[in-house]
Amino acid sequence: MTEVAGLHEAETSSAVPSTGREARERVANVYNSTVAAFAISSAWDVGALDALRERGVVDSAEFAADRGLDRRATQAMFAALAGVGVVTRAGTEIRPGPDFAEFYGSKAFYHWLTIGSVSLFADMANVLETKNRSGEFYQRDAPAIGRACRDINQLAFEPVFWEALDELDFDPKAVGDLGAGSGERLLQLLNRFPVSSGVGLDIAGSVLVDAERHLRDAGVGDRAELIVADATALEPDPRFAEVELLTCFMMGHDFWPRENCVASLSRLREVFPNVRKFLLGDTARTHGIADTRMPVFNLAFEVAHDLMGVYLPTLEEWEGVFAESGWKLDRARRVEVPSDSVIYELS
Repeated sequence: MTEVAGLHEAETSSAVPSTGREARERVANVYNSTVAAFAISSAWDVGALDALRERGVVDSAEFAADRGLDRRATQAMFAALAGVGVVTRAGTEIRPGPDFAEFYGSKAFYHWLTIGSVSLFADMANVLETKNRSGEFYQRDAPAIGRACRDINQLAFEPVFWEALDELDFDPKAVGDLGAGSGERLLQLLNRFPVSSGVGLDIAGSVLVDAERHLRDAGVGDRAELIVADATALEPDPRFAEVELLTCFMMGHDFWPRENCVASLSRLREVFPNVRKFLLGDTARTHGIADTRMPVFNLAFEVAHDLMGVYLPTLEEWEGVFAESGWKLDRARRVEVPSDSVIYELS
């Protein structure tokens, strides 16, 4: 598969049926991989992935005793990981498998799916029915998604984000972050610009409770204000008036469909009248990738948002709304993973 400027070479799959043995192996692989996906998330939560990365070898019995975990259940978790090659086992001795580094780098994608979005996928049959698709017809774990997105940001967006900050030609006196989540982005901005103040907005109040603690523990709580608000329907506020650098990551698709997006982006120009640079980072709907070759995260991301009834624009659709909403697209910085991800520099 090749990728050039976000456009992928479509691949076709053979329609020739598999043999009985091949089909059974494929079914087993999908089934066992599903179990392993939950084990990857759990192994991250209990510190097993970090321990393997740091030490190179872990004794499952000793690890369970040290962490207050059930010995047999912990061994079962490692067995699930070994089933897809995340680790190898020899008795209670656990070592990283050949693809461990790749799995470790993708751990937040699994966490986003199997913990943050598990209720949505588990209820897929009900969510599909038109009669059920009104009001709050699905559930997700906002704090778990916040944690996953923080790691996804570190893996995917941050290297490109820091490049954009390095090329700023001003030091903002106030910064703002839409969809503040865990507060990590706001913390980074406040650390980068030590004389600035900051404001973070998120629609999930439960997430901001942890974000407030995170900022306070980092020593910047007195410079930051967190507000429960819908970024797609903001009203002018004195607390927004001084913001010169605005960021928004992994939630820009909430502005869509197109008519709503133009209106929301236009409103941001009014609500944040002194913004000099707006860094908008998001993952778009992929285009031209064969169903059987979807990269990690993109399939889950697109299916989840279709289930929720949230429109996901393509990269081409994104670039068509900025001028109409009063923003100038200075640069589109491509992000390698997830596929079709980008940071737009707007002014």
